[in-house]
Amino acid sequence: MATTSVKVNLTGLPRRLVAEGLLKETEAWDVTREAAQEKMLLVSYLVRHKKLESRTLARIAADEFGVPVIDLDCVDLHDAPIKEMEFDVIEKYHVLPLHRRGRKIFVGVSDPANIQALGEIRFTTGLTVDAVVVEEDKLVSAIEKIQRGTSNIPELPEDGTDIFENPDDAPTTTEDGEIDAPVVRYVNQVLLTAINKSASDIHFEPYEKFYRVRLRIDGMLHEVAQPPLAQAAKLTARIKVMSRLDISEKRIPQDGRIKLKLSKNRAIDFRVNTCPTLWGEKVVLRILDSSSAKLGIDALGYEDFQKEHYLQALARPYGMILVTGPTGSGKTVSLYTGINILNTIDRNICTAEDPVEIQIPGINQVNIHAKVDLTFANALRAFLRQDPDVILVGEIRDEETAKIAVTAAQTGHLVLSTLHTNDAPKTLTRLVELKVPRYAIATAVHLIIAQRLARKLCPHCKRPQKISAEDLIREGFTEAEVKAGIQIFDAVGCDQCVEGYRGRTGIYEVMPITDALRRIILTEGSNATQIADQARQEGIWDLHRAGLQKVKAGVTSLKELNRVTVE
Repeated sequence: MATTSVKVNLTGLPRRLVAEGLLKETEAWDVTREAAQEKMLLVSYLVRHKKLESRTLARIAADEFGVPVIDLDCVDLHDAPIKEMEFDVIEKYHVLPLHRRGRKIFVGVSDPANIQALGEIRFTTGLTVDAVVVEEDKLVSAIEKIQRGTSNIPELPEDGTDIFENPDDAPTTTEDGEIDAPVVRYVNQVLLTAINKSASDIHFEPYEKFYRVRLRIDGMLHEVAQPPLAQAAKLTARIKVMSRLDISEKRIPQDGRIKLKLSKNRAIDFRVNTCPTLWGEKVVLRILDSSSAKLGIDALGYEDFQKEHYLQALARPYGMILVTGPTGSGKTVSLYTGINILNTIDRNICTAEDPVEIQIPGINQVNIHAKVDLTFANALRAFLRQDPDVILVGEIRDEETAKIAVTAAQTGHLVLSTLHTNDAPKTLTRLVELKVPRYAIATAVHLIIAQRLARKLCPHCKRPQKISAEDLIREGFTEAEVKAGIQIFDAVGCDQCVEGYRGRTGIYEVMPITDALRRIILTEGSNATQIADQARQEGIWDLHRAGLQKVKAGVTSLKELNRVTVE
């Protein structure tokens, strides 16, 4: 009886969903009405509001409308005929051009009832249109990927035709003698786009059948453009010219630097590295924005008591402060924040770095150059004859550097440096492994900071996440916290962010070396586990515990915290 009612009152996909037992009839009417009110396709609405899974909907829609279904994970979007239609059409009608064969184009849709879209595409392209069902969540992801590739960086034509506003820009002479002004402007636009998106790195990558540009934003790589493969050599040549590298040398890696002046008061440096790969030279540019080192300690994400420990250590006239974490965890910014606090007229500050990333007036900075034997150890020896008050060592990598740095910290100098370890307790045992005497470690090291960078949830689209009390406790929250009530949030994604996140914050384990910790360090055979146990007894938060505070405050998500802190 209920089935007869469905046939009379509902049609198409809603009727099928009721017949399959996936929705009640009243639910089908409700979601149909609500989708119309939100001006969304029914399938998009059901997936967005987590009523049904994309895969289930794709299977049922394909069967209901007699349309084939395809998995977008098996489709190479690099070969898709994206240029056959304007992005406005792709976005407006929620479709994806997948393949063209002669006068026919195959278009991916999540809702085959979207007849208006197919008619519009037929009209604008002049082609016969065949629909193919794809999963809604994968369709959304693919369209977002296309948007990132078309919204900021102009398309570079195959033939070098000028598509830019200022045709008088200085051209680049490539190794084959061609003058190609569009390439000049294209590279400039990529650099500006990276700066505007607060990217940390730009990757120019050649492959056998395509060439792509990716930006690292908030620690994650995102593809933003695919210039024609034919332009790969010219793009590389342009970047080499800008960074004063040898255009003719393609067999070995090269390092260079670019300075881009944005205004009278602001310039951005790019550290450039080229590397020969199977299909050409890959070029990576690291964006070095000196303003990031001048944010101030309050902008880095320290908890109040952690910040106080750091400031107290900086106020000491001697001793060692160590910052540890993997590459890309923000160690340089933490060190430079401290150096900026110390950078006063009455202090002599010397730094040894490989390479110097951020140039700061008033500080004597030295680039390590191993080929001429200017190593960290040799730079440190020179510093000690230069009457220093504060010494920054970019990284302690070997026994010799470790011993000199620790000795300097014992003899009246404040030394700041980094080590590559996973947490604060392991930093102390790493120094032991570098054969620094235990008594020297115990007397010299005053503070260790382990850190990670976690993406911050977008305030415009983050949504509450339902999670059981048992799962919250399993994640590390205390029973008292759970009983008091915890609301955590998850990423969604909107036009104000990237995949639900915007910006990053630091997560820190700040461990001052107390007398109890010194006794453990001095004990022969002691290890990182004993040091960690004592630190916990003294109320020191490890990285995960500190991150849970950010989750509790709605700054980041539990998923993101686990991504950056769980080994």
